[in-house]
Amino acid sequence: MPRKDEEMSEEVEKELTNTKKKEGEVDKLNRMLAAVLEYISDDEVEEIDIDYILDQTEGLRAWWNLYREKNRKRMEEEIKESLGELSLEELEKIREQIKAKQ
Repeated sequence: MPRKDEEMSEEVEKELTNTKKKEGEVDKLNRMLAAVLEYISDDEVEEIDIDYILDQTEGLRAWWNLYREKNRKRMEEEIKESLGELSLEELEKIREQIKAKQ
């Protein structure tokens, strides 16, 4: 029986750790969102500068880059699925762009 108690105790500790991490992430996201909303709701701001927001909001640029990288696979799949719908000219343009990058 002691083993089961130890295993359950470890599981509970893991769940608590995960919960605390998630709460920390939520708090961080809330702070970033509040900073962005504060900026865009400022009546003195005439033109919204995304780079300014990314640079001036602590952790936002890193979060944005990570978000974009996580969605890379999804974007690749969307592109693959849409290739069949493109015209030959559109495919040739894409091919030229890819060759230019290489």
